[in-house]
Amino acid sequence: MRVFVDCDPGIDDALALAYLAARADVELVGVGTVYGNNSVDATTENALRLMELYGRPGVPVAAGAARPLVQPPQLAESVHGDNGLGGVDVPESKARAVAESAAELLVRLARSAPGEIDVLAVGPLTNLALALALEPRLPELVGRVVVMGGAVRVPGNVTPWAEANVHNDPEAADVVLGAGFDLTLVALDVTMRTLARGPWLDELAAVAGERAAYAHRFLDFYVGWYTPVLGERACAMHDPLAAAVLLDPALMTESARVPVRVELRGEHTRGLTIADLRSNAAEDERPPVTLATGVDVDGFLGRMLDALR
Repeated sequence: MRVFVDCDPGIDDALALAYLAARADVELVGVGTVYGNNSVDATTENALRLMELYGRPGVPVAAGAARPLVQPPQLAESVHGDNGLGGVDVPESKARAVAESAAELLVRLARSAPGEIDVLAVGPLTNLALALALEPRLPELVGRVVVMGGAVRVPGNVTPWAEANVHNDPEAADVVLGAGFDLTLVALDVTMRTLARGPWLDELAAVAGERAAYAHRFLDFYVGWYTPVLGERACAMHDPLAAAVLLDPALMTESARVPVRVELRGEHTRGLTIADLRSNAAEDERPPVTLATGVDVDGFLGRMLDALR
């Protein structure tokens, strides 16, 4: 499988990249970075260092958008630490970002291999919206697209309604969700049920090797933020779950094909993801996406641990 990752590393982004890099059957054709969990300068540096750490130093990394299409960026240092990786110092990479932007790199790769490249998008969707502006045929040129974002039947994690990636660029998210991609949306509805709890974290701590050691250090900070929120020693595995669903859709135990929009003008509901769950949703003129509504949590967590060994 050939995969392009658009991300904002970010602790859970780092785990998603580890999951993909551990798979010998996955060719990472490129990594695009975007603001979100930190500035785009920081997320780009993190992506370069993580590719080196995970044994994929030749993967091209392209810096993407530094801000949303319309509004100012809202970064998440409190959740991911000042450097985006929980304050963990990852060794510097010898590689540097390529000259192309993330949107340009994605478009070039997609044009060069129509239908062969799948996309994992686990940050704000600004880069994908810009790529669509550069190449309106992008939905036909890429394979599957898996997006981590949104909250449909559950509360948001930034506002009562909005999830962080969608909230950071609602306009871009609405464009991407309506563009006609073969798209699967992995929203808070399933990621907030996919928790790495104490016993799993203890098992990770006992795993030998550099990859597991760094993952444990990243998650130690993340768990520190999540524990008061969840009321237990645990953290949500948002982006790694999306990576796992990209590689194995059978991890979704339930799903629905529905049109999804993003609220852009509501005073209190801007960034809300609205799925048309009506029985006659097929009559909606907006292209449907696959909404993950159930996942095999234990199956995923077992695979995640295996990837870090």
